[in-house]
Amino acid sequence: MKHPLEKFETRSVSSLAKVFPDVPLTEATYAKGSMLANETYSYQVAYRSDRLRKGIRVKVETAIAEWIAVRSVGLVPSELPAYHDHDEHVLRATPGLYPDPLYPLTEIDGVTALPGQWRSLWISVEPGANAKPGQHVISLAFESAEGERLGEETFELEIIAAHLPKQRLMHAEWFHVDCLATYYEVEIYGEKHWELIDRYVQTAVRHGINMILTPFLTPPLDTQVGGERPTVQLLDIEVTAPHTYLFGFDRLKRWVDLCRSRGIEYFEFSHLFTQWGAKHAPKVMATEQSEYKRIFGWETDASGEAYGRFLSQLLPALIRWIQENDLERCSFFHISDEPTIDHLESYGNASRIVRQYLDGFPIIDALSDYDFYEKGLVRNPVPANNHMVPFVENGVSPLWTYYCCVQYKEVSNRFFNMPSARNRILGIQLYKYNVSGFLHWGYNFWYSQYSRQAVDPYRVTDADRAFASGDSYLVYPGEDGPIESIRLEVLHDALQDLRALQLLEDIYGRAYVLNALEEGLDEPITFTRYPREASWLLSKREWINRKLQEHTHLV
Repeated sequence: MKHPLEKFETRSVSSLAKVFPDVPLTEATYAKGSMLANETYSYQVAYRSDRLRKGIRVKVETAIAEWIAVRSVGLVPSELPAYHDHDEHVLRATPGLYPDPLYPLTEIDGVTALPGQWRSLWISVEPGANAKPGQHVISLAFESAEGERLGEETFELEIIAAHLPKQRLMHAEWFHVDCLATYYEVEIYGEKHWELIDRYVQTAVRHGINMILTPFLTPPLDTQVGGERPTVQLLDIEVTAPHTYLFGFDRLKRWVDLCRSRGIEYFEFSHLFTQWGAKHAPKVMATEQSEYKRIFGWETDASGEAYGRFLSQLLPALIRWIQENDLERCSFFHISDEPTIDHLESYGNASRIVRQYLDGFPIIDALSDYDFYEKGLVRNPVPANNHMVPFVENGVSPLWTYYCCVQYKEVSNRFFNMPSARNRILGIQLYKYNVSGFLHWGYNFWYSQYSRQAVDPYRVTDADRAFASGDSYLVYPGEDGPIESIRLEVLHDALQDLRALQLLEDIYGRAYVLNALEEGLDEPITFTRYPREASWLLSKREWINRKLQEHTHLV
């Protein structure tokens, strides 16, 4: 039996809390919320024991148990949680263990409570299409291996009779299929690889990622100059005569069919030139006289005659295939990732080469110098969220944005050490500025910087001390598929907020919603100025839900 002096504590907290094992839990109790009928709602139950306890059973008691998943919030190390000049809007800047991966609970192992350490469980409620509106009480209990009840938390969840509209935002998180093959030690595009691709695509789509980086050529991303990443080129290419090529699309067709079947709506074809300047060709593999070899790469001048001839055959053939497969309205292209003002000439040359073949197709590139757009070198720029001002002021449309490791001052991002509210505020910012697309480079980048070597993402969370932890991936590799993260779930919450605001706008008008969002604030919401408190975000979403509920009662 439990000794009278033994102590086991529990507390319901919001999904925006990060529960660390080495500090007191200061988060206020959060035990009541609401959701729309077709979204996912999450909260946490934190727990602490004064002594080691293994095999704790977790029991969920509620009428909606079939809609509920409970996962354990795991800890992973961070050697580089922040850069030296980080802003003050972080939880901590010290190396150590950070809460992030969400592990499924197993009946065999149960939950372990370590002496004096706060840990948490992540509770997700996903009713599906047949959810009945109303109040639901969720009781989550902890029981010892002997059946003794150690603690219990009750959460009141209201399901509102309204449905989020279809996501309008185009959202890409770059999928690195070579990292899958490397980590799982499977043959690239062997059947096991395709199975893994399928599972990771399903997880992406479930979390609002509806655009996928499509490696028709091996993407020249985060690659050391002179180095190369594993070949994941979907196209079959044969050199039939000098400077003459034949293209096969069977693997690309399988990719598109798989992704479409899982809900992917948009395809961004991988970059046609190397990163940071568009000075070279990406790695291109082909069969020539029965030998499979590299025919273009770092040694290839991007604006040279040989690569130009290749593109003059590749792009028309690809466009014909796109048209035959009804992909014209959902295909996007890239020239080169993250060029700077110093690359205006080389990027301009590359842009002029490809635009003669891609006229009518959107070309999107992550770049932050307005000059590229002003000079007509890119029609669909994707500026970082800390460089949005000139693009907003000049009415660039469609408006996109992105962030990565460099965007760590004032703006939204999702590093381990940042409050989850700083991750979730993105949804409101995307709404206010009517942003059409959001791009990020790291769905599952499990290599070191420049792809020099593979890393274990459970041990090396900063791309080998290069990027602040949390920048390079949103999912971890599980035994047979992805392990999701706090950051992925919170980012999905941001996208649900965006859709809820769009639904509210459809009912009450945009001016009404914008005024209500900023009511009581000292200054308007921008990409760098916004309420920092999790309580503001939570209460604002509850207000949105109440307004939607009022409307359902009126119609």
